[in-house]
Amino acid sequence: MARPHSAKVAAAIEKLSTASGSESRGAIFTRVEVVEFILDLLGYTEDKPLAHQRMLEPSFGGGDFLLPAVSRLLSAWRAGSGKKSPLEDLGESIRAVELHRETFDATRAAVIALLTQENLPQSTAQDVADRWLTHDDFLLTELDGQFDFIVGNPPYVRQEMIPATLLEVYRSRYPTMYDRADLYIPFIERSLSLLSQGGSLGFICADRWMKNRYGGPLRNLVAEQFHMKIYIDMVDTPAFHSNVIAYPAITVISREKPGATRIAHRPAIDRATLTKLSEMLRATDLPKNCSTVRELSSVTNAAEPWLLESADQMVLIRRIEQQFPTLQEAGCIVGIGVATGADKAFIGDFEDLDVEADRKLPLVTTRDIASGEVNWQGQGVINPFAENGGLVDLKDYPRLRRYLEARQEVISGRHCAQKSPGNWYRTIDRITPALAKKPKLLIPDIKGEAHIVFEAGKLYPHHNLYYLTSEEWNLRALQAVMLSAVTRLFVATYSTKMRGGFLRFQAQYLRRLRLPHWRSVSESLRIELIEAATKRDIQACNRAAFKLYGLSHEEKSGLGGNGS
Repeated sequence: MARPHSAKVAAAIEKLSTASGSESRGAIFTRVEVVEFILDLLGYTEDKPLAHQRMLEPSFGGGDFLLPAVSRLLSAWRAGSGKKSPLEDLGESIRAVELHRETFDATRAAVIALLTQENLPQSTAQDVADRWLTHDDFLLTELDGQFDFIVGNPPYVRQEMIPATLLEVYRSRYPTMYDRADLYIPFIERSLSLLSQGGSLGFICADRWMKNRYGGPLRNLVAEQFHMKIYIDMVDTPAFHSNVIAYPAITVISREKPGATRIAHRPAIDRATLTKLSEMLRATDLPKNCSTVRELSSVTNAAEPWLLESADQMVLIRRIEQQFPTLQEAGCIVGIGVATGADKAFIGDFEDLDVEADRKLPLVTTRDIASGEVNWQGQGVINPFAENGGLVDLKDYPRLRRYLEARQEVISGRHCAQKSPGNWYRTIDRITPALAKKPKLLIPDIKGEAHIVFEAGKLYPHHNLYYLTSEEWNLRALQAVMLSAVTRLFVATYSTKMRGGFLRFQAQYLRRLRLPHWRSVSESLRIELIEAATKRDIQACNRAAFKLYGLSHEEKSGLGGNGS
C-alpha cells in the first residue's frame, strides 16, 4: 500500500507520472538478449525455487525485465512441488514499481495477459498482478521486507527535469544524491538498502557514477557495505532499442563480504555469446588463460573513482599517484572557456561586432583547432565586464548599449538574466581579458585521442574548450606530456566513455593527472619534451614522458609500447 504524500509532493509526482515524452521520464528500453543475460548473472533462473524468493523491479516501464522474470518464475513454480494457490504461492515473489500512469496500465495488462496464457483464471491473474505491481514513486513508496534479487534499468533523469519540491524531498532522504547526481543514483541507493543478506542487484545504467564527482557517496556506500561483483562495459554495444550517447555498464552488486570484481568488455549482443559469458562470470573459478573475463581486486576504494582497467595499468596509475604531485600542485591551472547562455547574441564575426574596441575579444572555438594547430576563423565574443569584475555601465558604452538592446529579448530570456534582471546583459561566466593574453593549452571536451593545442596568448577560449596555463611549466613541454600515452591512460581510466569510444577530457579528469615539478626536470629532458611537442611527434612525446615518470620496461609495455 503506497503511503499518501503531501499535497505539493503529490502534485510533483503527478506531473512526472503524466509526462508525455520518454526523455522526461528517463525511459530507455532494453533488448531482450541483455535482459535475459542480466537475469542469468543474478541467478534468477528456472532451476531455482523462485517462488520462495523475492524479486524487485524498481521502474518496470514497458516490462522489459518484468515479463521475462514472470515467465521464469512461472516455469520454476510449475516445476516445484507443494503448490497451494497461485496467489498464495506467488503473491510475495515479485514487487515492481512504475510511476508513469499510461505505462503502468499498459504493462499491468501485459502481465495479466501473460498469466492467463499460463492458464491462470482471469480474476486470479488480476489479483496476482495487483499484489505484484505498485503505481507510485519508487523513491518514496513503502515496500515490505527485503529482496533476494533486484533488477532493472533505472530511469536516467537529469536534475533539471525533476520538480523542485520533489528534488528537495529526494535530497533529504538519499545522501547519495550529491552535487549534480541524476535520478538513477538514489534509485541505486534505495535498491541496495532493500537487498537481503546474500542478495544481488543487477542494473544496466549509465556508468558515470563510477568515476564522476557526483558518484563519490554512492561509491563509498558500495565499498563499505557491498561486494562489487561483476562489471561489464557496454560501450559501443546495441544494448537498447534506441541510441544513447553515454553507453552504460551492467553492474552486479551483492550484499556480502567484499571481494574481487570480474570484468568483461563490450560483448556481442547475441544469446549464445551472452549465455557463455554469464557462465564464465558466475563460475567458481575462472578458466585458465581466459581472455574474455578478468578479475581485479580492490576496485572499490572508499569514494575514489573505480579503476576498471587492466591490473598492470592500475598498478602504474597508483604508483604515479603516490610518487608525483597533482597537476595543480605542480603549478598548472585547469579552466574552462566562457559560457554566454546566448551564443548567437554574444558571439559573431569579430570585425562585424559593432561595439567599442575594448568590449570584444577574439574567440577560439573547437573549429579553430580541428587541425591540431590554431587556425582562427575570425570569431569574437562580447565582453560586458569591467576590470573590477562588475558589469560596465552601458551609459559609458553607447555602441555596446545599442548592440545589446537590439538583442535584449534573447539575452533577457536566459535563466541567469531572469534571476537578476538588473544584470540582464552579463554572460553566464565572467570574462577576464587577461586570459586571452596568456599562452595556454586548449583541449576539446570530447575526443577520441588527446587533442592538445598550443595557443600563444591571443585568443579567449569558448565554453566547450578546457585550457591549461602555468607559471611554472613550459607549455610546449607540458603539451608533450598531455599528448603522451600516460595522460591518455589517466583520462581513459577516470573518464566516462562516450559513443564510438570517445573520451571526456573534462576538468575533473584532467585534475587527476600527476606531474613532477618543472624544477626537477633535467635540462636535456626539457629540450626533448619541447621538441617532441613542437613537431607533434606522438612517439617522441611518449619516449620523453616515459623518462619523465621513470617507467620500467614492463610499465611501458602496459601502455602499448616500449618507448624506443
